[in-house]
Amino acid sequence: MSLHAVDVFGINTDLKEGSYIDRANLDSKFNRYLIRNSHITIYGSSKCGKSWFRQKNLPDAIVVQCRYGMTVQDIYTNALASLGIKLVFEESKTSKIQGSIEATGELGASIIAKLKVKAQSLFSQDSNTKSKPVGKDISDLSHIAEILIASEKRLIIEDFHYIKESERKSFAFDLKSLWDYRCYVVIVGVWSQSGYLTTLNPDLLSRINELSIVWSNEDLKAVIVKGCKALNIEISEEVSQHLIENSYGNVGILQKLLDNLLEIAEVYEYCVHKKVINSLDDYLEAANEYAESLRSYYEKFATVVSAGIRKRETATEIYAHALAVILESEDEMLNKGVSLDYIYRISHERQTRIIKPNLESALKKIEELQVDEDNRGLVLSYNENTKEVVVIDRQLLFYRKHKPADWPWQSMIDEINESRTSKFSKLID
Repeated sequence: MSLHAVDVFGINTDLKEGSYIDRANLDSKFNRYLIRNSHITIYGSSKCGKSWFRQKNLPDAIVVQCRYGMTVQDIYTNALASLGIKLVFEESKTSKIQGSIEATGELGASIIAKLKVKAQSLFSQDSNTKSKPVGKDISDLSHIAEILIASEKRLIIEDFHYIKESERKSFAFDLKSLWDYRCYVVIVGVWSQSGYLTTLNPDLLSRINELSIVWSNEDLKAVIVKGCKALNIEISEEVSQHLIENSYGNVGILQKLLDNLLEIAEVYEYCVHKKVINSLDDYLEAANEYAESLRSYYEKFATVVSAGIRKRETATEIYAHALAVILESEDEMLNKGVSLDYIYRISHERQTRIIKPNLESALKKIEELQVDEDNRGLVLSYNENTKEVVVIDRQLLFYRKHKPADWPWQSMIDEINESRTSKFSKLID
């Protein structure tokens, strides 16, 4: 059976072996960490290959996908649900976990039975397995840890950055307890600096091993070379350079550009006779197609954010000026983090009414402005520990280079100034 181009290049939830690269021997390093008594964090920019990395090295796991607005309790509820166990939390005036568990499937029943909790399974005539509810009080985190350990699967928390800072801190403290119970977790998220979880809970120091998923230009070139070899094609040095330079150190962007490029070059499957792709025009068309496909996403981002800003009358001007400063920052600054001091300095020069404490309060809520009705859509994030705004979605950098956006922030500032002028004129009259 012929190998298709889409099986090698492109963005997909499933791992594509044809272009997967083990950069800096991270695969073996991760597997060494798995046998240690510690938690593991995998961090890097959005679409940097964290999920593929995890699938490659830990395919059989309990995966909880975080969404904005989720709580720590939601994490445990979803984790146990994937094991066929229903976790019901009860209201509690203390910090203790209170609730009960019930087996909702064969796997859940077997795990509970393994923990010597009475379970009875009923088998219907059509051989479908049903479980009779089995109750067990949850009085502390140790019971949840027991269940996770009994499943013989590692718990993975994906997109940890999507939950609120307060919930992240709560979970960071739970991680210390889970470590004490010998229940080790893998946390996957978007942040740029090492030691993030230990800033949330210093007790995690020496209890976490970290893996940073970063891509050098050499790593990205290796992806191109390996994928081309699999399809028996060759991409010229000039085109490869453009692909790499415009990927902003992000393998997801590279994969999408390659997918578009091969479509334009009419490479759909393994080439019996080697084909060379050397047209810069083809690359530019691929890049423009990619940027155009992002237009609706970033227009929605602007719409959702501006609607959220207008609901905050007292802070409208702060947000409008801050976002204008942030999105006009250089690529390198956005990648590393735009500091609160820098945003304040430029914003204050533009509007002297803006004061630093109010600006920081606004930036702490910047994530709330971005999420849509499905609680997805984070593009920018504010790190309270480093006091920096970072770009979570590096596609933004690619998009604004190829399709300069008409962001609404300046028009909002103009509206405020016009309204202020109008009010002042009425006072004079």
